[in-house]
Amino acid sequence: MQYLDQFLLIAVAHIIALMSPGPDFAIILKQSITHGREKSLWTSFGISIGILVHVSYTVLGIGLIISKSIIIYTIIKYLAALYLIYLGIKALKSNSFKLDKFEKGKTQKEITKFKAFSIGFFTNALNPKATLFFLSLFTVIVDINTPLYIQGFYAIFFVISTFIWFGFLSFVLTGKKVRGFFNSFGKIFDKVIGVILIALGIKVAMSEM
Repeated sequence: MQYLDQFLLIAVAHIIALMSPGPDFAIILKQSITHGREKSLWTSFGISIGILVHVSYTVLGIGLIISKSIIIYTIIKYLAALYLIYLGIKALKSNSFKLDKFEKGKTQKEITKFKAFSIGFFTNALNPKATLFFLSLFTVIVDINTPLYIQGFYAIFFVISTFIWFGFLSFVLTGKKVRGFFNSFGKIFDKVIGVILIALGIKVAMSEM
């Protein structure tokens, strides 16, 4: 009970951050509509595991070094921006999808589970804003004397809650009615998502610490 107030604060902050639109949401939207529920769930899992990268280096103190080093932060920022732009360009070049492909168990361009996982993992792990978010949590809210096993519990919470949220979105976005809605303008869906991902990449590249 000693750390209950602390946990509630970081839990609320994390949930609010999860529900805020960003690269993770955009990539889940694309995966759900373009590649179906299973691959979107694997992408959600990748995003969740990506959280561990931020928590790990923050607990180890590396996060503070990153936040204080303009060079390191800039490198991470541009890697994230380039990755998002790369995904956006791929979306722009892809062919349109049709709902009947989902009904037959096929997707526009079948990708492996590992590929779906890696897309989610790198989208989150390379997000510099996530670096600053978790750094702020573990410096402002989490006391330096908080035992490592308690911080480990927080990390598990971050992973599970992240997977639950994006898994939920995966189920909602792959529902028949939702897919039918997007199918009505399937020819431009990937193009729209591509533009959004490129715009997010540019936004990340232009962001400041």
